[in-house]
Amino acid sequence: QVRLVESGGGLVQPGGSLRLSCAASGSIFRITGMGWYRQAPGKQRELVATITSGGRTNYADSVKGRFTISRDNVKNTLYLQMNSLKPEDTAVYYCNAAILTSMWDWGQGTQVTVSS
Repeated sequence: QVRLVESGGGLVQPGGSLRLSCAASGSIFRITGMGWYRQAPGKQRELVATITSGGRTNYADSVKGRFTISRDNVKNTLYLQMNSLKPEDTAVYYCNAAILTSMWDWGQGTQVTVSS
């Protein structure tokens, strides 16, 4: 079992930026495709970005061109750089494996609020 700890969220004005981090315990992180997910109030959790163990990335249309996912396999850490934030990006953000059958227990997430 891998433990996931997300951090870096906060309150930001529209157009602002945040960088989220996800620290993962266990070396299996390095060979696992990872994803960032988010869940807004009253909505289902959605996948916003993925990255393979080798660094290939993919993004949901809603964040393409604004968000960048990256990883450091030495530090066992996943990142999400979020630029040009919009109020509709407000959600709790989580990290986990990108494939359902590889997922671990969810962490506590990190709250991102975009508001003026």
